[in-house]
Amino acid sequence: MATSFEASHHSMKLTVIICTYNRAQTISKALESVLASVLSPDVEWEVLVVDNNSKDNTRAAANEFCLRYPGRVRYLFESQQGLSNARNAGIREARGEIIAFTDDDVIVEPDWLQNLTTSLHDGTWAGAGGSIRPPQDFTPPDWLTLGGGAMDSSGVLALFDVGTEPGELEKAPYGANMAFRKDILEKYGGFRPDLGRCGDSLISNEDTEFGGRLMAAGERLRYEPSAVVYHPVPKERLSKKYFLAWWFAHGRAMFRQTGRRPSVWGIPRHYVSIFSRTLCWMFTSSPDPKRRFFWKTRMWEAAGELFEIYSSRQQNKSR
Repeated sequence: MATSFEASHHSMKLTVIICTYNRAQTISKALESVLASVLSPDVEWEVLVVDNNSKDNTRAAANEFCLRYPGRVRYLFESQQGLSNARNAGIREARGEIIAFTDDDVIVEPDWLQNLTTSLHDGTWAGAGGSIRPPQDFTPPDWLTLGGGAMDSSGVLALFDVGTEPGELEKAPYGANMAFRKDILEKYGGFRPDLGRCGDSLISNEDTEFGGRLMAAGERLRYEPSAVVYHPVPKERLSKKYFLAWWFAHGRAMFRQTGRRPSVWGIPRHYVSIFSRTLCWMFTSSPDPKRRFFWKTRMWEAAGELFEIYSSRQQNKSR
C-alpha cells in the first residue's frame, strides 16, 4: 500500500482529520482503529492529528503514532482554541483531495473510511455522512428518547442513524463521521469559529451548520450506512444535568447560527418560545417521564437562546 502522496496522479488521496483536546486517554484507541482501516491498494491516505492546545499528554500519544507510522500519521498543533479553528487548520494542512473527519474517542469499523469516501471521487457528491452508533452494551435511561421521532435526543450523544439504505441526506451529518471534497470545504469557507466546542463549552453546531450551508447552496450529501463508527457514552453524559446543559448551549448556538427571528404579533419570538415551552412542561400531565423531560429540555433550549440574545446585546453596547 502506497504511503507517498506523490506516487500517483490517478489514485484517490484521503486525509483523515482527528481534532483532539485533552484526550490523551482515548486518542490512542481512536488512532489504532483508524489505522486498521482496510482500503483499496491504490488509495493513498494519511491521518492528521490536530492538537487544539491540549494540556495533557496528547502530544506524546500522537507522536508515538507518528514514529510508528511514518508518512501515514502527522501531528499539527493549533493554539487558537475551538474545534472549528482546529478543523480549519487541519483542512489547510491536509494533503488529501477528500477529507474525512472523526472524533478522538471513537472506534471505527475497518471498512469505515473506504465506505464513507468511495462515492466522493467522481464529483457527484459534495460530501458524505455515515452511521454513528453507541457501544453495543449501551442501555438508555428511562427518561431518554432515542431512535427517531419528535422527541429524539440522539444528537446530544452524537448518535446518527437515518436508516439502512444509502442515498441522499436530507439532514446534515455529524462531525464524528463525515467527509467532504477538499475543494468544497475551501469553496464554502470551512467551519464557523463562533460555533463548535471551545475548551469546556458545550456550544456546537459547527458540523451541522456547514452541512446545512452546503445543502442550501444546492450541493448533495450522501448517506453511507455501511460507514460505521461507535461513539462512547460516558456516564457523566447520561445525566439530566448534562442534557439540560447541552440543550441550553444548543439554544445559544442556534441563535448564533440563525440570528434574530421575526416576531409573533409584535412579541419577540424568543419570548413566545420560552413561554410556550414552559407551559408545555408545566402542564404535561403524562406519566411518561420521557415526554416530561423532553419539554424540559426544550425550555432550557429556549432559555439558552434568550441568554445569547442578551449577551449579544451587551457586546454591541460595549463596542
